[in-house]
Amino acid sequence: MNEAVSNLSMDRLAGDTDLVEWYFEQGFSDGFPVVPPTPEKLAAMLRALGGDPERVECKVPPRWGSLSRKVLAINMVMAGCKPEYAPVVRAAMLALTNTAFNLNGVQATTHMACPLLVVNGPMAERIGMNAGCNVFGSGNRANATIGRAVRMILLNVGGAWPGELDKSTLGHPGKYSFCIAENEAQSPLAPYHVEKGFDAADSTVFVIAAEAPHSVTNHQANDARGILDSIVSAMSTYAHNNAVSSGHCTVVLGLEHALTIAGQSWSRHDIRQYLWHNAQVRFGDIAFDHRYGKVYNRSLPKWYGRELDDMNPIVPSPDNIHLFVAGGEAGRFSAFLPGWGHMSSPVLQGIDGEAPVTGPVCVDGTCFL
Repeated sequence: MNEAVSNLSMDRLAGDTDLVEWYFEQGFSDGFPVVPPTPEKLAAMLRALGGDPERVECKVPPRWGSLSRKVLAINMVMAGCKPEYAPVVRAAMLALTNTAFNLNGVQATTHMACPLLVVNGPMAERIGMNAGCNVFGSGNRANATIGRAVRMILLNVGGAWPGELDKSTLGHPGKYSFCIAENEAQSPLAPYHVEKGFDAADSTVFVIAAEAPHSVTNHQANDARGILDSIVSAMSTYAHNNAVSSGHCTVVLGLEHALTIAGQSWSRHDIRQYLWHNAQVRFGDIAFDHRYGKVYNRSLPKWYGRELDDMNPIVPSPDNIHLFVAGGEAGRFSAFLPGWGHMSSPVLQGIDGEAPVTGPVCVDGTCFL
């Protein structure tokens, strides 16, 4: 499929060809109309990528197609990206194809998880990404088309077409586009990438396999514990993958919640520690109290306590909770995004070539890489 995309040419098409319909017929669309990659648009995108159209940036599973710069540029144009978005999309693909992420598994799983992208640093503001109101929703070209370009690459180069190599039972809308920026301008906490060891002037993209956002509502509490207890409640169900296969998860604090929590001098480390310590699930609940016999999910961590009343944390450590601040100024809402489990590890990739971070890093003196 990626070779076919690379060889797309409009020179041989009749002048009255409906290009939108023609690209649907070629099977290169994610279901929405695409922007035809004219020679002019393609040339501009290749310049933004540094030229050298045949250079292969990475191979994309499960089909392991080669993502050359030309193919990357074509998919970005078709997704509606501006050339200035190119460094973000390229960094996202490098992060997703890092071995730690296990993109092959994420692409082919029956679970609904898919890659979530979170951009930090000056790049997000420079290209006009939305980090505020309706951050997970529609209305921003950069967020929408960067996420869409990644999805189109996963389809056209990785070959993860639904029902073929993508076996997700249900999927979720993030499989069209799932890309946000952290609200660094208004956040009372240090940016995520700074906590992980990058400089504030660096730009990064974080990728994690995630379910759709689960809304956390708390309009009553005026203290940190009260707000975090609501997030603990959302995290402590036994229906999501983290409860039965541990791994990593994401918490997005809405701005009002973040300001209340930080107003009591709670740090990112304090928040993650509290959530980890309190977000637990009773083993008897995930085992259905052996109502169906002692049948265990094969992904169940070996370290889980297996007595019926044993309480196990949702994730192995506070560093497996990835915390961001995003959203608009009004509304006391946050979100919990369960992960895929221990089968995938998130990756933090520098957009301007900085080395990726795949393990926990703390800068508050409590832990080290």
